[in-house]
Amino acid sequence: MKSLLSGAVSAAVLSIALLSAGAPAANADPESTDPIKIAMFDWTSVNINATILSKILKAKGYNVELVTSDYLSSLQTGLQTGDLTVGIEYWDTTAGEAMKAADDSGKTEKLGALGPKAKEEWWFPEYMKEKCPGLPNWEALKDPKCAEAFSTPETAPKGRYLGGPTTWGGFDDERVEALGLPFEVVHAGTDAAMFAELESAYQRKAPIMLWIYSPHWATAKYKGEWIEFPENTPECYTDPKWGLNPDMAYDCGKPHGEIWKYGWGGMKDKWPGAYKIAKAYTIPVDDLNALSGQVDLENKSMDEVADAWIAKNQNTIDGWSK
Repeated sequence: MKSLLSGAVSAAVLSIALLSAGAPAANADPESTDPIKIAMFDWTSVNINATILSKILKAKGYNVELVTSDYLSSLQTGLQTGDLTVGIEYWDTTAGEAMKAADDSGKTEKLGALGPKAKEEWWFPEYMKEKCPGLPNWEALKDPKCAEAFSTPETAPKGRYLGGPTTWGGFDDERVEALGLPFEVVHAGTDAAMFAELESAYQRKAPIMLWIYSPHWATAKYKGEWIEFPENTPECYTDPKWGLNPDMAYDCGKPHGEIWKYGWGGMKDKWPGAYKIAKAYTIPVDDLNALSGQVDLENKSMDEVADAWIAKNQNTIDGWSK
């Protein structure tokens, strides 16, 4: 992965020191000294984005806190009550229903798209095609021999699907039942644990089927494919009569779409300058993939990669507050 750090630090040592310390920039005049609370979730890219935005706002003189939160319930509680001010990554793939409920409440505001497009689905390494030649068509998974090829001693003869943490949603248990797949869903405890298991399996060419999402460095590091499920439509999740199974919903793949930023409804009045920056904040998908890889694969800190990205993109950042 191409590093984003080369040459950046020497170009802006003073700027990085200022941002890291969270000191006010010259002529900063925050509208309120109350803390702006930015949500941190349980995957790398969202926490990189939260760290970058926090540093940008601190440099403008704002009091900023990073708050560990639950992904879906943050839309239902924190952002509606004002206990959270901003959330940077809400994916159409998994948070669609929660975002609709938040919109209907009138207590949150959708702050615009982050930039990268969201894709999440079941994924398998290319070497598994030898044991299940019908892949990536989802119907190949119904073959008991194919399912057994993805099994572990704990799930045999059923295949094993490694899903994300339960807080991510995704309806994988419902999908397995609705499509009649001979698979058992096992949820990873954390994002890091899920990708550590992928790394171990990939090195040994061992069977694995798991939830992969993009933007993420994994799609560049590992050679494989997403399962091609029946195309998602809103009716698939809401109308059991839609689709292949007339008695159950979720008989399709996950939706694709945007990644959205959300804010507490009162942010624009209490911190109009910070609100303007949060609305303008975007990041290219290639940058986000590279930054995530630097943290997860190169063991660089969130602060280190955030400071380097800010230094490299200072002209763009300055335009967000104009």
